[in-house]
Parts: sequence; structure tokens; C-alpha cells
Amino acid sequence: MRYAYYTGCVAEESTSELDYSTQRVCEKLGIRLEKMKSASCCGASDIDEVNLDLSRALNGRTLALAERDGLDIITICNVCTLTLRTVNKNLKENPDILDATNQVLGQIGMKYNGGVEVTHFLWVLMKDFGIERLKPFVSRPLAGLKVAPFYGCQILRPADKLGFEDPYNPTSLETIIAALGADPVDYAGKTKCCAFLISLAREKTASAVLGQQLWDGKTAGADCMVTPCPLCHISLDAFQTMAEKQLGRDIRLPIFHLPQLVGLAIGLDPAELKLSRHMVSLDGILAKLRGRAPAGVVSGAPGE
Repeated sequence: MRYAYYTGCVAEESTSELDYSTQRVCEKLGIRLEKMKSASCCGASDIDEVNLDLSRALNGRTLALAERDGLDIITICNVCTLTLRTVNKNLKENPDILDATNQVLGQIGMKYNGGVEVTHFLWVLMKDFGIERLKPFVSRPLAGLKVAPFYGCQILRPADKLGFEDPYNPTSLETIIAALGADPVDYAGKTKCCAFLISLAREKTASAVLGQQLWDGKTAGADCMVTPCPLCHISLDAFQTMAEKQLGRDIRLPIFHLPQLVGLAIGLDPAELKLSRHMVSLDGILAKLRGRAPAGVVSGAPGE
């Protein structure tokens, strides 16, 4: 259980609590992460639009760095996952594209041979580590907590680049939520878009889309929501106030990063998971868990 750990830009800065909590959770589970300190931004879909060859070279370098160390790549961002997997698929399936990319990489003394796979933290928990292996680590079951899963687009679609599960009827998040002792909440918006990519250009549209997903989850009975994507987390958490104004409704639905939810269940202290960095307070969730658990089971002051 050893991976080249690609955090991506957002988890390094805007949602650094995701990076921090991922490392704490993996340390406890025995998943070894070798942080890719010299890897660059994946460029998301922006560089593709301007210069596809540059995108291939940029991400080909990241793949080559992991290959040099004999490791597959694990990411904690849906966008990074899709971008790296798309480039990796193109390089592996098209010898001419691989050759052209290696000509560029050769200028910095590097080469990619197609020997790396790209996975996501969610997929590692489900498949490589496994749910049955995870369950014994659950020392603090999240009993009675109703959690709405929010997958985000780019861990599901397009299926030919991702292909881990049914893009319109996924079950991985629900399976993990249940394994942690919580109750997964089914609702219409769980596989829909968070509207992050249009939030600056079309603020009202983005707020309406985001607000609908949040409202669907809350009215379905959720106490909180969990997502495997930092960009979705920014939308759901930081932009939630805008969505409330657009909808004219009070939502106040706390949002977890996936490793934070796992971390609580496997006994990590709230302070280790940096829960205080969220815009929508998680104090009520922690209080609810304290009220339903034996004394001392949920430690740390509210919001730590």
C-alpha cells in the first residue's frame, strides 16, 4: 500500500485541510504516501483548450516522476484524477503521441514508458484497501449520523476515462458511509454538477445549481454531506451562503472532505482533521456524535 501522492494545487492551498487529513488517515490505515513534491499543476481542462501538447508534456512529466520511483499515483481531487487519467490513456494507447511527448520530456532528461496507473483516494479505500479491511479500524462508529454523498462530475464522467463504477448509479460513497456506521442518504443531486467551473462567469446560475443540490440533500434528511473533490467542497461549503441567498432558503448543511469523515470514524481527533477551516460549522455534528456516543468517544473541542 504505497503510492506517489499527488495533492494537486487546490488541496495544497485553498483546502489544505484535505491534504492534512488525508495524510493522517493514511498513516493510521498503513497506506504509505510518497508526496510528489516536484510535481506541477495538472492544468485541469484549461491548458487543454490552449495547448494540448503542453498538457500532455506537463502531465507526462508527472507520470514519469511516479514511474521513476516505481509507484502508481493516488490523487485527492476529481479534476486531477480525470486530467491525469486522460493523458495517461492517450499516451498508452497512441505510440505517436507518446513518442512526441517523450521528445519533449527528453529535453529535461526524462521519459515515460506507460507503466503507471492513476487512482483516487476514494477508489483506494473501496478496492485496493477494501471495505472489509477498513471496518476493523472503525473505533468510533458514526451511529445515527445521516450523510448525503456528493460525488462530483469528474470522478464519474466520462466513463471511458474513469470507469470505476456506474457514472449514473454509483455506490462507492454510500458503501464507505455505511462502513463508518453512518446512514447514507439518497437524493437526486448526488451525481450532478456543483457548478464550480461557472461560478465566476455565471454566479447566479452557479448558485442556483449548487443550492438545488444542497437543498435536495437536506430535505432528504441529511445532517451533513461528504465529497471526494476539493473543488466541489469549495462550492458546497464556501459558496453555500451565495446559494442560500439565491434560493431564499436557510440551508446550513455542513460539508466533510471524505478523509475527514473517515478520520472521525477511525478515532482521529477533530483537531487532527482541521475541521475548523470550514465555512459552515461542524460544531453541531460533533455535538450530535458526542450525544449519541459513550463518554470520551468524540474528543476535541467543537470546531477544532
